[in-house]
Amino acid sequence: MSKEQDIQIVHLSLAGRKHRDKGVRCEDASYSVSLNGVSVVCLSDGAGDSRYTHAELGAVCVVQTVCDLLTRHFDAFFFDIHESLIRSVLVAAIQSELAIKARELSLPGMESMSCTMLFCAIKDTRMICGHIGDGVIARVTESGLLPIFIPQNGEDASSTIFITLPNAQDYLRLVRTTTDDTHAVVLMTDGVSDMVYDSTKFLLLPVVARLAELGALPVDERKKLLTQTIRSFIIEASPLSDDASIGILYMPGTKIPDPESLPVDKPVCIREQLDEMQDVQNEILPRVSKARSIILHGAAVNDRKDKEDKSDEEDKSDEKKAIQVVAGPAAGAADNRDEISAPLPARPVFDLRRILETAGVLLIILLVILIIYLLNQ
Repeated sequence: MSKEQDIQIVHLSLAGRKHRDKGVRCEDASYSVSLNGVSVVCLSDGAGDSRYTHAELGAVCVVQTVCDLLTRHFDAFFFDIHESLIRSVLVAAIQSELAIKARELSLPGMESMSCTMLFCAIKDTRMICGHIGDGVIARVTESGLLPIFIPQNGEDASSTIFITLPNAQDYLRLVRTTTDDTHAVVLMTDGVSDMVYDSTKFLLLPVVARLAELGALPVDERKKLLTQTIRSFIIEASPLSDDASIGILYMPGTKIPDPESLPVDKPVCIREQLDEMQDVQNEILPRVSKARSIILHGAAVNDRKDKEDKSDEEDKSDEKKAIQVVAGPAAGAADNRDEISAPLPARPVFDLRRILETAGVLLIILLVILIIYLLNQ
């Protein structure tokens, strides 16, 4: 799957009945593009509270920014080893565009444009998925359905996390992997996922695999039939249906799962209500405190040892200076013998130059004596 046309993509966003019946615009947004060998789909769910007056514009801004960034810089995001940097750069790029858009609209800030984000980008056999907020990203394989990301809710199921938060990079989740054994990837905002994903059992219903197969249709039929399906079975299923967005990346030639063999039920996953992260912190606190005291004690010992070593060196230096003052330079030089970096050359037993000099002096003395003797004759 190294070519763009090997991956078939489709996306759509539809207004739910609770918005449509009131004449309110769809606050979801979706976008997909294939460019530079990269196929990417991004969805965003605009915040529904009355405070978020321009949430739908924020959602549009997010999906366009993400798709543009990943088609131009897929390799940078895939290969960089610093995941915290990747999250920070991605959030900074999105929030910058939101801030600029807010300024253009004369808004006081980007908060009124709050929204979630889900994306999947594929290049050759590499895949990057990102998620912040609610909604689901599912991987369809020959053996079944696997959630890549499940909803990220706040204190209750009705609250979630938005990409506009000041510390959004702390909540952004990323997966960088390969497409091995992947038949399709399906992205859904909560307007769709709430109908096909059971959060009490962490169960994706077989209908997700059936929806994925709509991505195999010819391009002129793909979106039309997907729209009809979502409208009939999601939007019209309830007068309180929410805005619904879905995106599919379909890989022709891969093995299709058998929907009839997929599980339709699982045991409920019961969470221990008394098991919270605060409990973990309290449990490890004594050990953390002990480790901290060990580290601080070790640092204090090392600091004291460094000071003692430095003091010893200063004392030795003072002793050497005292020896030089009392015994003279020769004693000081002798005391410093260990500090000589190279050995002195050995003195030869017979110094020829000194012998010749002595012989010359004796010869001169003999000549002087001889001259004096001759003059006296």
